[in-house]
Amino acid sequence: MSLRIGMLLSVVCAALLLTGCEAGKKHENIDQGMEAIAQLDYEAALVCFEKALVEGEDSELLYRGQGIAFIGLTRYEEAAQSLEKSLSFCNGHVGSLEFDINYYLAVAYYKNGDTDRAIQVYDAILDLRRNEKNAYYLRGALKLEKEDYDGADADFRKAIELDKEDYDCLLDIYISMEKNGYKEAGTEYLQKALTEGGDEISDYDRGRLYYYLEDYDNARNCLEKARNTGTAEAVLFLGRTYEALGDFNYASSVYSDFLNSYPDSPQIQNQLGICKMQMGDYEAALVAFEAGLACEDTTYMQTLKFNEIAACEKLARFEEAAALMKAYLQLYPDDERAKREYEFLKTR
Repeated sequence: MSLRIGMLLSVVCAALLLTGCEAGKKHENIDQGMEAIAQLDYEAALVCFEKALVEGEDSELLYRGQGIAFIGLTRYEEAAQSLEKSLSFCNGHVGSLEFDINYYLAVAYYKNGDTDRAIQVYDAILDLRRNEKNAYYLRGALKLEKEDYDGADADFRKAIELDKEDYDCLLDIYISMEKNGYKEAGTEYLQKALTEGGDEISDYDRGRLYYYLEDYDNARNCLEKARNTGTAEAVLFLGRTYEALGDFNYASSVYSDFLNSYPDSPQIQNQLGICKMQMGDYEAALVAFEAGLACEDTTYMQTLKFNEIAACEKLARFEEAAALMKAYLQLYPDDERAKREYEFLKTR
């Protein structure tokens, strides 16, 4: 499952941390465990949940948290068992918390290699909530991986129908289509959105659609207008558009100008680093990646850490890169690309 899907799930579930508590049950250790998860310290989180079990805290939340921690540790079978146990304490009540748990359960099944079972979870969600847009998108993404194009297409179209102005979802769909060899079909989704959206589409969203359609001139024109909004997202796409046009110097200045006003923007620091890497300025790239890591935003932590290692490699700082990769794999043990790179680094 892609990083985008993982990020989407974190958005879906973030607001549901302590809903549905058993009446009169405390959850101090559960709170501490969830805080540890937010800091990517999954082992510490498990210790908190064990304490919560001993002290009789809310069972449904306890096992939910334990399941999430096991996902973080790539112990997916145990994650599924904990999440299933969490659901066993819902006492027949199905609310937002239970839907949240099921989203995590689908991830655990998928990561454990049981895509069919993950799809069944989304089936169950949609049986109860027919307008659950995220479930349609996520189920469609899994169907696409199983080469069920017709099933995926139906789910994607339903997700779009439920909210035609959700261009984040539309672009996630396009990326899933492209990744699985259906770029041309994905392009049709984007072109249809441009045609049907008309003048109602913002400059930012129109620019993003043009960017993924590889119409970089139109993307630049729209995103230059959107730049005035001062958002990191608009700056990110504008800079990436200039990179696609081959103007890395101007792209770099777009990122740098924004960072002069908003230095705590990890996604812009990361893209500046990538731009500098493409320019061959690896020292500047490393500075940018380290500045992004200093923001301590866990959303971008994995990407920034990996790119930091890549910059060290380019600078022939192999011993440092190997040490960083070892620490990286302790946090993200299921990154197969990182495992292969670590084996290479150990020989340098």
